[in-house]
Amino acid sequence: QVQFVESGGGLVQAGGSLRLSCVASGITFSLNDMGWYRQALGKQRELVAGISSSGGIINYVDSVRGRFTISRDNAKNTVYLQMNSLKPEDTAVYYCNVGRRLPAGYLWGQGTQVTVSS
Repeated sequence: QVQFVESGGGLVQAGGSLRLSCVASGITFSLNDMGWYRQALGKQRELVAGISSSGGIINYVDSVRGRFTISRDNAKNTVYLQMNSLKPEDTAVYYCNVGRRLPAGYLWGQGTQVTVSS
């Protein structure tokens, strides 16, 4: 059974930072591209950042490029999202899943709420 457990969200003021973590189980993590996705209230879920299985290829949505950094530790089955210079429009529930550009179709985890106050 594939599971994703996200953590690290919280309430932060604009300009602040957070580091999200996602532990994956039920997959051969080191063989899978991974992605961070987010869903704001009333909006569709969107890709934020993706990373290839080896970490050698990384992509970001334009709105976060230069502020967010995705990374992974294959020994810990964990993917991270370092978020700096946060803006109120980054407020959303953040999820991880298999897939660097599109989710692979596994069930979503519970996500972690990120709230950025102005």
